[in-house]
Amino acid sequence: MIKQFFSCIAAVGLLLGSNFATALDISPYIRAQAGVNTEGSSAACFKLAGAAAKYRMGNECEIYAELMLGQELNKFSDSSSINAHVMLAGYQPLTSKKMLDDSSSDFRFAQSYLSWDKISLLNGGNLWAGRRYYKREDVHITDFFYWNPQGLGAGIEDVNVGKLKLSYALFREDNQDQKLLSTRHDFQLRGLDVNPDGQLEFGLSYIPKSNHTTTGDAGWAITVQHRQSNMMGDGNNKLAVQYGVGPGIGLGGTGSIDNGTDVKRFRVVDGLYAQITPKLGGQVTAVYQKDTSNTGNQTWTSLGGRVSYGVTEHFKMQAELGQDWVSPSGGETRRLTKLTIAPSWAIASNFWSRPELRLFCTYAQWNDAASAAAIGSSDAAVSSLAPTSVFGGANHGATLGLQFEGWW
Repeated sequence: MIKQFFSCIAAVGLLLGSNFATALDISPYIRAQAGVNTEGSSAACFKLAGAAAKYRMGNECEIYAELMLGQELNKFSDSSSINAHVMLAGYQPLTSKKMLDDSSSDFRFAQSYLSWDKISLLNGGNLWAGRRYYKREDVHITDFFYWNPQGLGAGIEDVNVGKLKLSYALFREDNQDQKLLSTRHDFQLRGLDVNPDGQLEFGLSYIPKSNHTTTGDAGWAITVQHRQSNMMGDGNNKLAVQYGVGPGIGLGGTGSIDNGTDVKRFRVVDGLYAQITPKLGGQVTAVYQKDTSNTGNQTWTSLGGRVSYGVTEHFKMQAELGQDWVSPSGGETRRLTKLTIAPSWAIASNFWSRPELRLFCTYAQWNDAASAAAIGSSDAAVSSLAPTSVFGGANHGATLGLQFEGWW
């Protein structure tokens, strides 16, 4: 019932928007890849079993698109305004031939919510309700959303408390993959100055025990993030330390509601971006994650980066190198190394210039432990490492192709 209630609120706002419309804000995003692997079949992608992300350049075997629409419905005398937001999203793996009726494809409303923004009684804070991508933090080159409290709910956002911004949200569902509703409380405090151009940000989530489980416990998670701005021009660095217990191992989102308090996750993530010169830019990242439980432990470590150099105004050379290790208790360490070289054409020569078309060559190499762990995986990028994959048991493979990414 709560789910339908929040969805109806957003839908009503959209209907009102047809009568009180002003300017419609449109923000599209699309990425697509096509190619062939060295064995002669379609493009293969590479990901290590147990890793939460992969290095994405020349390594995304799907078509994915988003269309974000925003509409101001009414503006009040105190300069606050009511706005409607809708995002359509479509996903199609390269193994699929049809978009709408293929069971492996997905088309949905990724976001649909109403917001009342910059309310004077809340010191410039916002009220919102519906489904939304909420205060997500990610590393672009791996598409790793390490702090991701998105979902269906409602909240009070960015209330000014001195120089700080305080937010609270109540969620009932993370995303389309969560089969059972589960309450999650999300508290965030951002904007604590600790050094020149550096701020601390804090997050706390609490997940009460669900009545849908007989084995699970209540869970919680904390995140502390340092954000450093204005490094080497417009560069920045984000360093996050996270810890979660039980269902809180989602570290912002909701983990399995069947988790007991013996299930714990500790994670450190760093992402550094810099445009060092007008032509030379890049991003590097490092992750350390340790999972512990009564059934065993596992660590995931990742280190990699992407560099971009503008040769001309619209042409740049790019390279991305990443390595992942997964070490389960009682088993051998899995390893995957992935390298991509990509001559690219874009509207400008800097790191973030999009739209961008890349001609790429991706090479990956992995060990026997990674191959054995990939057997039976439902993830096509993981199964590329399996001994039964197109690479015929060899512990290496390559893909040549084209990749497009754009937002505007």
